[in-house]
Amino acid sequence: MFDFIKSYTSDDSGAVTVDWVVLTAAVCGLAIASFASIQAGSRSVGDNVSDYLTNTDVETVMGLDG
Repeated sequence: MFDFIKSYTSDDSGAVTVDWVVLTAAVCGLAIASFASIQAGSRSVGDNVSDYLTNTDVETVMGLDG
């Protein structure tokens, strides 16, 4: 019985799989967090551009206002 426990605890054949699963989960979590951050910032920039273009005459945007 002790030999079985020794061999079971020293066997590391599944350790690489566990490492990859943990690393992949961490990368996915970082990607989701980054996407959320970028999405909020780009929405703000888009709203600012929309407001500027809505409230500005075409002549002013094109530089034809004199």
